[in-house]
Order: sequence, then C-alpha cells, then structure tokens
Amino acid sequence: MPIFHTYDGTELTYHLQGEGEPLICVPGGPMQAAVYLGDLGGLSAHRQLVLLDLRGTGDSAVPDDPATYRCDRLVDDIEALRVHLRMERIDLLGHSASGNLVELYAARYPQRLRSLTLVTPGARAVGVEVTDQDRTEAFALRSGEPWYEAGATALKEIQAGRGGSEQWAAVEPFSYGRWDAAAQAHASGKATQRNAQAMAAYYQDGAFDTAATVAALRNLPVPVLVLAGEYDAGPTPDRAAELAALFPQAEFAVQRGAAHLPWLDDPGAFVRTVRAFLDPEVHSVQAGGIRLAYRVWGDPFAPPVVLAHGRGGNSRDWTEIAGQLAADHRVYAFDFRGHGLSDWTGRYSFELFRDDLHAFMEARNLAGATVVGHSMGGAAAYLLAEREPGLIGRLVIEEAPPLIPLDPPRLPAERPDEELDFDWPVVPSIDVQLNDPDPTGRERLGEITAPTLVIGGGPGSHLPQDQLARMAQQIPGCRFVTIDAGHLVHAARPTEFLAALRSFGMD
Repeated sequence: MPIFHTYDGTELTYHLQGEGEPLICVPGGPMQAAVYLGDLGGLSAHRQLVLLDLRGTGDSAVPDDPATYRCDRLVDDIEALRVHLRMERIDLLGHSASGNLVELYAARYPQRLRSLTLVTPGARAVGVEVTDQDRTEAFALRSGEPWYEAGATALKEIQAGRGGSEQWAAVEPFSYGRWDAAAQAHASGKATQRNAQAMAAYYQDGAFDTAATVAALRNLPVPVLVLAGEYDAGPTPDRAAELAALFPQAEFAVQRGAAHLPWLDDPGAFVRTVRAFLDPEVHSVQAGGIRLAYRVWGDPFAPPVVLAHGRGGNSRDWTEIAGQLAADHRVYAFDFRGHGLSDWTGRYSFELFRDDLHAFMEARNLAGATVVGHSMGGAAAYLLAEREPGLIGRLVIEEAPPLIPLDPPRLPAERPDEELDFDWPVVPSIDVQLNDPDPTGRERLGEITAPTLVIGGGPGSHLPQDQLARMAQQIPGCRFVTIDAGHLVHAARPTEFLAALRSFGMD
C-alpha cells in the first residue's frame, strides 16, 4: 500500500481505488480508518479514490506527539499528501467529522483546491453546531421504525450525560437510511476502526478559530458541494444548508431516504450527485424540488435554446447538435428526472417530465427560449406549450408521440440485464400512458401559440407519420418536415436536422 511521510516525519498510508482523476477522501469518525468509506457507493468507477488513513488510524503510524491529533494540526497532513501526489490542485472530499478538517484546509490552502465536497459534514469549525433539539427532531422522523423507542430513550440518556456503550449501540440505527444486515455489518466495524486517544484530542480547545475560518471560506474561489441526508441528525439538512450558505460557489443537495452514510443508503443517488458536481462540463439546479443535471454551450448572452432528450437518453445525446447551435446560441441540454445524472425519483409520467422542463426553464430564467424536444422530450415540450402559452419562444417537436392510444397496445417490457443510464421504471410508466393516454394532450394542441416545427423521421420510424402530420395540422401555423432518418433524426441525419432548424428561423 502506498505511504508518504508528513511534515513531522509520521508515516501515513493511503489506499487507491479505481482509475481516473484523483479524488482525495478524508474519513470522519472522528479519527476512523478510511476502510469504512469503501468505494463510496461505486464512485471509484468514475474517479480514482485516494483514501487517507489519518495519523494513528488504519495502516498509518501513531505519531510521537498525541497533540498532533487535534483537528487543525491534521491540516498539513492533507497538504503533505497533495505534495506527495505532485498535484498542483486537488479535488477534496470530507465526510462527517472530517468536514471540519477539510474546511480548515480550504481556509488555509484555497489556492491548492479545485473543488470541495462535503458529505453530511461536521461544521464546528465555522460555528454551525448540531443541537439536542436537532437530534431529537431528526430521530422523530424514524418513529415508524421498530428500534425507534429504544433509540429515542437512549438519546435522552446520552444528552443527559449518561450515555454508555448500550445507549450508543441503541442510537446506531439512526446513522443509516435502512437498518438492514448490510448496515449492521458496516456498523460493527466502527469499534476497531477508531482511535480513542485521537478522538479525544480531535476537538480539543484551540482547534478552531471560527471567525477567521468563516472569513476565509466566504471568499473561497472554488465550487463546493454540501450533501446532506434527509434523515441525518448531525448535520440535519437545515444545519447543512447553513454551512452551504457560507460559500460563494456552493451547491446544496439533500439525498432522499439517506441518513449519515448516503453512499450506503442509495449508492446510485450518491454517485450521480457527486459525479455531476465533479464533472466540470455538468451543472445542477434544484428545479421543482428535483436536482436536474445539465450541460451548456455557447455565449451566455446569445439567444437561448433548450434541448430535451427522449426516453432512456440524456443530455449527452445532443452533443453534436449543441456544438453546432452554440455558434450563435446559448444551448442548454438537461437530463430529465430518472435519466443520466439527475435525480431518479421512481415516479414518472409525461406530465412530470413536462413539469421538469417548466421548472428548469424557470430556474435558469429561460422564458422565451426555443425548445427542441425529441420523442418523450418533445411530448413534454408540447404539453408545456399548451399549458404555459408565452413561455416557449419557438417549439421544435422531433418524432414525439401524438398521445393517441397504441393499437395494438404495447406489451409489458422486460428489463435488460445490463446496467442502465436511466431508471427502468420510466419504461413501464410511459408505456402505460402510451397505451391509454390522457386525451387532453392532443385535444389542446390548437392552444399552442409558439411558432412550431414538427419533424418526422419518415417510413423508418416506428411512429405513424400520418399521425404526426395530423398533429402538425392541429397546431396553428405549424410546419411539418420529413427527414428520412427513422426515429433518431438528430443523431442519424444531423446536417439535415440542423438545416431544418435554420429554415425555421434558428439562425
């Protein structure tokens, strides 16, 4: 295992998982070996995780001076690791108690950071304290769990200063979104992974200069993600939001159903949120209570275009088209819920996708933008144009289902064995609607006021082209164009697709 020597000669160990751009991960506890982080829910498939064993924990050596366990004195161990790795700037992640440590690092070495990820972080370093009331209210969210009563009683004993091993064991389930066998096995390792002497020294007097740290972080020139768990008691989402408010470039997210270890509670949700944050080409916005990931191209002051993908796709599907449009447009391509790096909510419908598009445009102040929607995204776009006249400047509907009942109806689909880049429940949910759609969607086509272009894929498409033509006839002033490309017109015939857009006035 790789080692390095820090500023005082102490030999420290780190563990590598995965390949790609390094992400330095600092464990919490405080002073718990990094093994409990695992592969962070599969994040190692996308980044190389550099998992540091802090001094005196895991495979790292015990220092000569126990006073160096204090939080502020651990900062230079992280800096020594950066120097050892020969990295000019680092992406840094801290969990739980190490939130304090990486906050201090950010305040002391802002020029060495590229990004900062804070996962259910401690924030004593900036004066954000979790109160007894916070914990009591967070525990009450789990009142339906069979272990709740014992845990709530134990919490009262702990808060009264009478907490022993029995009480601490009783509150352990509250750290996990599910107290199942996997969580219990994970929790059982804590006793041997922590250094009690180091824990006692971590928060000793003098560790924090709150005013100076807050002042430094208010000017931190790097993006910061603060990720809270919906059920976490320390920090609660409200306290985590207070922390996020300190940073000028903060993104705040709450993982639904998660507690203090969100990568265990829902690995997919955790990885999608962190991946989106760490990818410089991806942005995220809270829109209608959903985190939507998106990509953007072009001059911020150019006329805006929003690209809406089809079922099972994501914003990357538009890369070639977006690159061409970006010559004279500001282009936004977002992932609908249940797709790509956006939140996977488990519930899906054309109406919810319509609402995603609406919320995204409002969140990005895109009223009057041209909207180009493919297939499912096209249906979401015309449903929005019906409901919100004036919001969409121009509308392009590419191979979108006209919401006429399928005849014969579509049979239940079977989930493929391979890993998917979208949430499988999208498919059966939308198939049900395609078989028996709400007639309102097609009945209100005549209420669309935006100039509209409908693009059909010709005989190679699975959609009946005569139905697309009739849909175009129902929309006032609509143009209908056929490009013999099948269902994926913009991907199969990008040149002809762009020519159709230009002829529609998107110059």
